[in-house]
Amino acid sequence: MANCITRHIPNIVTCFNLFSGCIASVMAYEGKYELAMLFIVLSAVFDFFDGMLARILHAYSNIGKELDSLADDVSFGVAPSFIVFSLFKEVYYPSFLINLEEYIPFLAFAISAFSALRLAKFNVDERQTSSFIGLPVPANALFWGSLVVGAHTFLVSENFNAVYLFILVVLFSYLLVSEIPMFSLKFKNLSWKDNKVSFIFLLVCIPLLAFLGIAGFAAIIIWYILLSIVTGLKK
Repeated sequence: MANCITRHIPNIVTCFNLFSGCIASVMAYEGKYELAMLFIVLSAVFDFFDGMLARILHAYSNIGKELDSLADDVSFGVAPSFIVFSLFKEVYYPSFLINLEEYIPFLAFAISAFSALRLAKFNVDERQTSSFIGLPVPANALFWGSLVVGAHTFLVSENFNAVYLFILVVLFSYLLVSEIPMFSLKFKNLSWKDNKVSFIFLLVCIPLLAFLGIAGFAAIIIWYILLSIVTGLKK
């Protein structure tokens, strides 16, 4: 009886991830960016614990693997897409794009499509056991959520416009499915030699958060990408 119950616990937590991601999507559609980001972060917490519980309880299953990918695409693909969709409705449009203002926001859902492709690749790519190939979907979602919450005033000013936002969508969609190696923050021990990249990453994160606040999380994702690229070039 106990085994029958415990084997379903990770999937229940994954469903909480999915449920939270659905709420984040609704909040984002309504332009309630702070709440959208809050539920994306909550989804990330559930996403962390479902995997941990599966390992502790030895409750791995093919259904759990598929459910996890579905939940992740909603929480970290669809939800940030709705954030960008709503932002597209607020940003400044140059005169040559005015006639397309009604249609351009739907380009935000490229994030959902590329997130799904990223998750599918991760499920079949045996190279990603200790590191990542391409930007992880939770990192992408955190970038969009923290950027829009932390820098909303700038993003809706005339100093920023729909063209720049479109370029960001294209760039981060590419990063999701790119072949760029991205390091993992998993620590096997606390030695400097074995974890030098992770320690450097974390040390720079502190001032970014201190000076930029919520927008600092978006800066941290950019720092993570740049450090991954530099580290990859040295290998």
